[in-house]
Amino acid sequence: MSRPATFVPPPGARAYSLRTARGEFAVVDAPVADGVEPKGVALLLPGFTGSKEDFNPLHVPLAERGYRTVAVDGRGQYESDGPERDESAYAQEELARDVLAQAAALGTPVHLLGHSLGGQISRAAVLLDHAPFLTLTLMASGPAHISVSQQQRVKLLRDALGVMTMAQVWDAMQAMEAPEETDTGELDGGLVGREDLRRRWLGNKPAQLIATGRQLCTEPDRIAELAAVPLPFHVLSGSQDDTWPPALLDEMAVRLRARRSVIDGAEHSPNTERPLATARAVAGFWDEHPG
Repeated sequence: MSRPATFVPPPGARAYSLRTARGEFAVVDAPVADGVEPKGVALLLPGFTGSKEDFNPLHVPLAERGYRTVAVDGRGQYESDGPERDESAYAQEELARDVLAQAAALGTPVHLLGHSLGGQISRAAVLLDHAPFLTLTLMASGPAHISVSQQQRVKLLRDALGVMTMAQVWDAMQAMEAPEETDTGELDGGLVGREDLRRRWLGNKPAQLIATGRQLCTEPDRIAELAAVPLPFHVLSGSQDDTWPPALLDEMAVRLRARRSVIDGAEHSPNTERPLATARAVAGFWDEHPG
């Protein structure tokens, strides 16, 4: 589970519901910094069990580079509504069409960035229609299904969700965590701990977690198909990752003829673990491909 530095939007950012042709989606929308020439708009998609708050540490450094950033909760994810038990609502194509609607609602071509599961949903959206997008950044998101060890963890979660409430699953997960992984702490101006993460967990719809968990475990390799799309690509990851090993992402970047960025000292969530280095890499790529 990703751990945001803070659940409080950064100064100047606004949390609201973005109205689209496919419903409303909770977003954090951060404008370009005062006195900085605007360069573009980016749409940021979080990963499995994550939320828009995972990108809070990136908003300010990207705003200072001239980018408005809009981080979104997907359908059934944290503060965006969705069916409790209808898994068909969370089919990958449905989630991809939500992304196209979000981009359309922003009213301008956008840089698209997806973290982990968000990267696979981003890929699906681009394969449906690449016209709304200027670039695609896949952050800690690989060419196909997740590693075997991570598949086992996701299967445990999916099985638990079939027989337990969200609150019961949360309690079970906490009982399995090491104590240091559940400590609270003051980070970047916001108190983050169990209650913040528990509130986010309970906001997720069980059907969304079950359906997207299955996608992560069965996703086929679509890199050849993606490579045929006329967009600039960026593959970014931490220097260590047991979900998709960095060597696998190196190979994927070659297949996509993509820019490759490796964030030293980061693992599966460079956006929260090394946000300044991550923002520099992302903005540097976007600077090369203006709208």
